[in-house]
Amino acid sequence: MNTWICLICGWVYDEAKGLPEEGIAPGTKWEDVPPNWVCPECGARKEDFEMTQL
Repeated sequence: MNTWICLICGWVYDEAKGLPEEGIAPGTKWEDVPPNWVCPECGARKEDFEMTQL
């Protein structure tokens, strides 16, 4: 499982945790997050995230 950081605001998507409040189950890989999903903090698109090591 990887983590992805928003390059705009620094919010982190953790594949292990998912985002259940937005319908993204724990264990959902980044590539399986819907393409129209946006950062819950700033509205950035998936293209504005990069994989990170926390």
